[in-house]
Amino acid sequence: MANPIRPEDVTAAKAAALPDEVTDVFNELIAEAWDGRSAIVMQDDAAEAISERLGISHQEIYDRHLLDVESVYRAAGWGVTYDKPGFNETYRPYFTFARP
Repeated sequence: MANPIRPEDVTAAKAAALPDEVTDVFNELIAEAWDGRSAIVMQDDAAEAISERLGISHQEIYDRHLLDVESVYRAAGWGVTYDKPGFNETYRPYFTFARP
């Protein structure tokens, strides 16, 4: 009988379940955008690259929560924020990866 996952184990389980291609895409996009302090990664750029690498639709990326990488990168030592437009705002959603 399996035991329920413990809260302190969720990040490790998320990292283990994340396809390597997703981490590769984010690593490449972070490196490309790195300015010495932080990197801004546009959500749609990440989704497009993941879609191409895995051969899946954007909908499947969202259904499988493959863009939910914040906790995995925080556990690796990054300060990560995600920003998307609120009501009556129009801009592209993005992640910011920074040194803490």
